[in-house]
Amino acid sequence: MNPSDVEPAVMTAAVVLTGLVAGLFAAFDYCVMPGLRRVADDAFVATMRGINVAIINPVFGVVFGGALVAAGAAVAVSWSEPTARWWATAGFVLYVGTLAITGLRNVPLNEALEDGPLSSTADASALRAEFERSWTRWNLTRTATSCGAFFALVVAAVQL
Repeated sequence: MNPSDVEPAVMTAAVVLTGLVAGLFAAFDYCVMPGLRRVADDAFVATMRGINVAIINPVFGVVFGGALVAAGAAVAVSWSEPTARWWATAGFVLYVGTLAITGLRNVPLNEALEDGPLSSTADASALRAEFERSWTRWNLTRTATSCGAFFALVVAAVQL
């Protein structure tokens, strides 16, 4: 690969990967969680448990982790252009925030939902009550940070 090809390839990867993550989290905000609001507690718990297992897969790993690597690389390739560097750095920091929210808030809620007892309807109601509002609020927050990262990286790419 020609060295002049590296910059656009890195910026494209950063934009595409952060966009995919932002789109995934946004889809939960405007489609998945509103749809699940309509189901019974036991169906809600079973569905979210299934989603939490299914999402841990190689494609998600490459997209979610690759966005971090690509955003960091975008900072490096934009270093000589101050405006692009600022936007790329903002995108990287916002994406790190997305990872932090996921690891510190959403994942522990997912684990508590998975580990909670589910032997009765009352158990499902209690699990849902402990999970749904908090998880949805934190997902909305990480949607904002990942969309912000995407936007900042698009602006950085345009500046180069």
